[in-house]
Amino acid sequence: MSLERKLPRRRPGGLAFAALLLAAAPSWAAQGTRSDYERSAKLRSLTRNKVFRDRVSPNWSEDGSWLWYRVQTAADRHEFVVVDTKRGVRRKAFDHERLAKTLAEAGVRKAQAEQLPISQLRADLEGQSVIFWIKGAWWQCDLKTYKLTRRPAGSEAGGADRLRPLNAGPKASRNSSTETEVTFVNLTKGKTQLFWLDTGGKRRSYGSVAAGASFRQHTYAGHVWLVVDEKGKPLGVYQARGNPTTVEITATPAATPAEKARPQQKPKRPGDAKASPPSNHSPDGKWTARIKEHNVYVRPAAGGEEFALSTDGTAEDRYEGKFYWSPDSKHLVVMRVRPAEEHKVYIIESSPRDQVQPKLQSYNYLKPGDRIRVAKPRLFDVAGRKQVAVSDALFPTPWRIRDIRWSADSSRFTFVYNQRGHQVLRVVAVRAADGAARALVDETSKTFIHYSGKFFLRWLDATGELIWMSERDGWNHLYLYDAASGTVKNPITRGEWLVRGVDRVDTEKRQLWFRAGGIHPGQDPYHIHFARVNFDGTGLTVLTEGDGTHSVTFSPDGRFFVDRYSRVDMPPVTELRRTSDGGLVCELERGDWTALLKAGWKPPIRFTARGRDGTTDIYGVIYRPTTLDPEARYPVIEAIYAGPHGSHVPKSFRSFYGPQAMAELGFVLVQIDGMGTNHRSKKFHDVCWKNLADAGLPDRILWIKAAAARYPYMDATRVGIYGGSAGGQSAAGAVMVHGDFYKVAVADCGCHDNRMDKIWWNEQWMGWPVGPEYAANSNVTLAKGLRGKLLLIVGELDRNVDPASTMQVVNALIKADKDFDLLVIPGAGHGAAGTRYGRRRQADFFVRHLLGVEPRSQP
Repeated sequence: MSLERKLPRRRPGGLAFAALLLAAAPSWAAQGTRSDYERSAKLRSLTRNKVFRDRVSPNWSEDGSWLWYRVQTAADRHEFVVVDTKRGVRRKAFDHERLAKTLAEAGVRKAQAEQLPISQLRADLEGQSVIFWIKGAWWQCDLKTYKLTRRPAGSEAGGADRLRPLNAGPKASRNSSTETEVTFVNLTKGKTQLFWLDTGGKRRSYGSVAAGASFRQHTYAGHVWLVVDEKGKPLGVYQARGNPTTVEITATPAATPAEKARPQQKPKRPGDAKASPPSNHSPDGKWTARIKEHNVYVRPAAGGEEFALSTDGTAEDRYEGKFYWSPDSKHLVVMRVRPAEEHKVYIIESSPRDQVQPKLQSYNYLKPGDRIRVAKPRLFDVAGRKQVAVSDALFPTPWRIRDIRWSADSSRFTFVYNQRGHQVLRVVAVRAADGAARALVDETSKTFIHYSGKFFLRWLDATGELIWMSERDGWNHLYLYDAASGTVKNPITRGEWLVRGVDRVDTEKRQLWFRAGGIHPGQDPYHIHFARVNFDGTGLTVLTEGDGTHSVTFSPDGRFFVDRYSRVDMPPVTELRRTSDGGLVCELERGDWTALLKAGWKPPIRFTARGRDGTTDIYGVIYRPTTLDPEARYPVIEAIYAGPHGSHVPKSFRSFYGPQAMAELGFVLVQIDGMGTNHRSKKFHDVCWKNLADAGLPDRILWIKAAAARYPYMDATRVGIYGGSAGGQSAAGAVMVHGDFYKVAVADCGCHDNRMDKIWWNEQWMGWPVGPEYAANSNVTLAKGLRGKLLLIVGELDRNVDPASTMQVVNALIKADKDFDLLVIPGAGHGAAGTRYGRRRQADFFVRHLLGVEPRSQP
């Protein structure tokens, strides 16, 4: 689209607000045209399949000495690569031109060098030969002479994948966008049936494979295929990988080479024994427990009179759930439960498909302040036929009590207590002999403990220790405790960076493997890196180093890993590294985005500016239209989601980001992680405490102004904002509290009042009991401050956020005599703006009120 077209003349009587925008906008900034909408709609398909050498799915030899993979080099081209891990040498698996010629001479039609239909490969690096499956047969090629030898299907050297036993394989497909194919080779004596297991585990028939025949099936990485024999007996399942593979169907499934190479579980050492899983049968087999008339009863398993261990259970305060026996069978723990209140939410389906009249629907949905289910452990002496009193002074108001476990010597049981309000998190130990309780771990916070995202507890029974996650020093780190005394032996990790998650605890080597953020100074602190450290805090080894966010895949023997890292402005780089020290073995691939850039795609710009305190860096990205004219001026729209449970600005590379479609209409889109969001310091996160209306908006405004100063094509006098769910709350709040900066907002299915939304999410950040902060942060309260343009969108059947939350804002706006727009979408649920009609109306709203033109009114 040319930005030099003049705006059409508008008739007198247009909206005053739009007229002001038109007066302020350059006369040549014609945007929001029909062609812009068409280009926006096609952007995703325009960018598809235009980045190459960006994915590596390694196939390892059994001893880990080499790997191979197929890599896409163009839209319809690929090549095969082998890597000698001992020497760190990467090379083409063979001379593709020469092999194609040899295959053509052998009768393989359409064998082209850059389109070889090889789906399985094994290489003998020393003997200089390769074995592969192609066109329904196994072949061996001598790489010195390129002489081909046909091999029998099913030979061990062929290296085809095998089906996994039904009880050991995946039960359902996972969603994926990575296309691949699987060639099934039926080596049984009868016909076999092929079924795809969808994401719900439901079978969908895909035909049959005759005995001795092969069948090629297009699929996606992560999709699961089930094979049964003629009588319907399952022969096994297979989960597709990123590279095309061949799968041999045999009468008996076998373990894959990776499974064979996987270390076998070692026998437990003395002291490692864990308590028996919950059961109504005692570990020694002498007792059987059950709940009868809300109380706990036990009877001898060999026969005899049943007796009650409790008599105080009622329907309103009852014993229920699992039975936790001590290993010596002398004591029993059962939960006593007070049920939650019933809180029904009612919604009306105005336009059901099967009748003319509307339908009333209801569902149970607890909200902040409601009476929740309260469950507390009760201890019983089985032989003494009595309850052992346990004071609940250390666990008076539980949000949840979890992880009940007995010590191996039966002397005590422990549990994790999360106090309602989420400011106390304890590991409590109760002595079996007398019920005395004490706190082994006593975590407290003046704000909140992020239990739903930063919880980790690992018992090390053999050494009498435990590992605990905490933000007590201002950063999310791990600590080693003496499990007997409850004292901290040492921090395992420390520093002005944080642990993003624990991947593995190696009790033999006393090492911990984890993901970290901010561990490389100078990089974006949201980048995920992988590291290892000893339990005593020594030996910190950062395994990844490239400037980007990382994901890793380990070799079956654990000696190597494939590291893939990228940024929004850099396609993936894939490396092979050593697990021992993180050292680079060799670079495997570097993503090629030449075709994507030639198509006009513009990578997001990473931008950093100071936050409200003048010292903290705030990170975000800028999306530009493919038609960007650096001399023009573009309105800015922020796509906001400020949920404190996470950080939301993308960090890894994709060839299409949702906000880019909106940018094509003639805007610059931005995404920002302001204060109050996750994955930074505790201080950074605490801004959200009882303060969700803040949404980091002061930081976001400063960021946009700084970006506009750096990139003059960003017009910081015309700024819009949109978001859904928690983002809907923030978007509406932006024009209610910061209407001097944000001029236009679209709020989709917003949780506008935290008293109206789901209990767990809102009490996590707003606290309990419900205090005056709930009302102060509500968009119902803030509605009177509305300035600018606001479109509220809601689905009438939203079961995630009560639709009444939006309607109560509507009511407040009417009472305040404020102009606004409302779109209720019949039959839609949460995220109604994500429907085709909702997306179009959202885009139109910004075009109309930020660009000052009628959407699609120009060619």
